[in-house]
Formats: sequence, structure tokens, C-alpha cells
Amino acid sequence: MIEELTAGTLPAALPGLAGLLVACVEAGASIGFLPPMRPAEAAAYWDGLAGALATGERRMLLARDGRGAVTGTASLVLAGLPNGRHRAEVAKVMVHPAARRQGVGRALMLRLEALAREEGRDLLVLDTKSGEAAERLYRALGWIAVGEVPGYALEPGGRCTTTFMYRALGGAPPDVGLVGKG
Repeated sequence: MIEELTAGTLPAALPGLAGLLVACVEAGASIGFLPPMRPAEAAAYWDGLAGALATGERRMLLARDGRGAVTGTASLVLAGLPNGRHRAEVAKVMVHPAARRQGVGRALMLRLEALAREEGRDLLVLDTKSGEAAERLYRALGWIAVGEVPGYALEPGGRCTTTFMYRALGGAPPDVGLVGKG
């Protein structure tokens, strides 16, 4: 089951979100944090998003299994400047290690696309650790890689390469002068 979180429903979801973030970071996900990750640190991160949820700058999805346990999350960060109101960034897509390869990530991404359309956004962007399962999922969903930046993010063993991607939702693809690997 996928639900949209609001500033009002976020507090009740904090324990599950904190557990998800800790599990993903400890499993090596490149999502902005490094292990070891404390549950209090994870809860504080999620709690800090309440303002953006309240103002509508961010829309956030939560996936739960049949028992109600949090299995994944994904966010849509809406560009607010006048020249960017047609686009949004996909952020903090995570699936609990125990729930991977069960369609949770795909379902979250498809629902984010629907939210983007509701918001009148037709261009999405994201970045992901190069060569990982998430990159393969995004490519399978029609995302196009526009390039890689070596050493972009830190991880316990050093630095990793990050792939930047976009997806045009309907209509003509954006007119850009970038050559992608896509």
C-alpha cells in the first residue's frame, strides 16, 4: 500500500521512517548519510521535512506492507522558481533491504510520476549511485542518463560515481544540448 504523507501524518510515521533510513544506510545506500546511523538522527532528518510538506514544496510517499510496516519512501521536491515550475526532483527513494525486488521501488516511482503530473510538472530529475540496482530500475522506467560525476558522493570505502538522470513525462522530450548515455 502506498500513501501520501502530510505534515500532519508525518509524526505518526517517524518511527517507521527512521527504521527504514537506518536499515538503508547500514545496507550501503547512497542517500546522503554514512553509517553508523543512529535512529534519533534518522528521526530528526524526517521530522525536519515537516515544513516543506506543509508548504507543498515537497510531496512524500510511504509504502507499507500488509502488516503496516514501512517498506519504502520517495519524495518529489518541486522547483519553486519561476523558470522551473515545469520540473521536480525525485529524492530519497528507498526500499527496505528486506522488501527489495518486490516491486516497491517501481510502485513508488510510478506514483511519483502521477503526483508530478498533478502538480503540472512534466520534467523530472534525479541522481543515483552509478551501477546500482536503483539505476537499473530507473532506466527500465524510461529514465535517461545525462552523465556521471566521478567521486561525487562519499561512502565508507571512499568516493563513488553518481549518475544524473531525467525523465520527460508525456509530450515532446526537453530540448537540451546534453549528450546522454541513455
